[in-house]
Amino acid sequence: MMKRIFLALFITFTFLANAQDTLTVMQYNLLNYGNFTSYCTGSNNNVSNKDSYLTTITKYVKPDIFTVNEMSESSTYQNRVLYSVLNTAGVNYYKKSGCINSSNSPTVNMLYYNSEKLGIKSQKALSTNYRDIDIYKLYYKPPNTDDFQDTIFINCIVAHLKASQGYEAERAAETKKVMDYLNSTNSIGNYFFMGDFNIYTNTEQAFQNLINYSNEDIRFYDPINQIGYWHNNYDYAKYHTQSTHSTSNGCASSGGMDDRFDYILCSSYVLNNTDKVSYINDSYKALGQDGNHFNKSVNSSPVNTSVPSDVLDALYNMSDHLPVILKLKVDNESYGINEQKNNYLKLYYNNPVKDELKLSINSSNRTNVNIDIYNVYGQLVFKDRIQNIFGLRTFNYQLSYLQKSIYFIIITDEKNHNKILKKLIKQ
Repeated sequence: MMKRIFLALFITFTFLANAQDTLTVMQYNLLNYGNFTSYCTGSNNNVSNKDSYLTTITKYVKPDIFTVNEMSESSTYQNRVLYSVLNTAGVNYYKKSGCINSSNSPTVNMLYYNSEKLGIKSQKALSTNYRDIDIYKLYYKPPNTDDFQDTIFINCIVAHLKASQGYEAERAAETKKVMDYLNSTNSIGNYFFMGDFNIYTNTEQAFQNLINYSNEDIRFYDPINQIGYWHNNYDYAKYHTQSTHSTSNGCASSGGMDDRFDYILCSSYVLNNTDKVSYINDSYKALGQDGNHFNKSVNSSPVNTSVPSDVLDALYNMSDHLPVILKLKVDNESYGINEQKNNYLKLYYNNPVKDELKLSINSSNRTNVNIDIYNVYGQLVFKDRIQNIFGLRTFNYQLSYLQKSIYFIIITDEKNHNKILKKLIKQ
């Protein structure tokens, strides 16, 4: 009987493995969109022209999560991107975040999202001496259910750090404030730190705060692992995002493509597929960057064929930055089968596993917990009994002795009232 049960579970999970969705994420510095200065004027920074360029870019990318820097503090322009760029040509599903601007900056960050797939759970702003760093918590809307608020969460931290060499201490203070906040609030999960960092080298303290913070659970990682001295370095030509212009029009920075300022960094949860959201390998790129325009305009000779010609022209004219994009896989697997409704136990773990299973259990009630792992034939291959769990606890288990296969983790409380069933892939 037990073998038949687990064979049925195996078939169920095999079917559900195909129940996946893909999200496209784009981060872009819009270069003073709607913000006019002595050098970025209505002439060389015309909003109507920028609307046309941005429409071409976003229709090509079709982002589900679209975060931006250098947006005007005025709601007029924030709404303009929503209604004159995104929700056009038959599209009507985009919505936007709010704007807090506790730092009283003339430019702010914003987040736009595909409301058919996502909603905003919460928004917080950390003020700095220059611009807010915004933290958006999105929830995923799984198909065929109205239970949106407690499914999969995606957290986007959007920052536009202080620009220019000589301001390294200011940038370090900004990223430290974020990491200290995440540490104090025990913020683990599907997190992204994205934006225009204005960082020239990985050795800068601002970047080290992100990738080598003392609490390993909240560190961030470069999904393409291109860590180094990026500034004016040909070795990183394929990853440079600034500047699209070799000569200035008065508003855009000049000098050609020679800096990697723009990033989407990921938490370990995303890279390890710990909590139903995972980075799709080789999907990260600087849109329009072909690696052949070091210290040149992005549309200069040789011909850049990485995107269609109209998109390339739009990228050149829209901003002095290139957007960065990546794709995420969201696992839709059976919310009703995997977890009971109102379960006070939450489970997080790395999946697939090579040798070590890092398993975290978060319990809102004090309880004893049973951890069992079965193979597809219903045979118990691992067990552990944890006493007195309350809050978040993390455990590391060596599973190198297990053969490469599919297994099932079952977490139950002491009275068997709460149960979590998850699939585990051993590589």
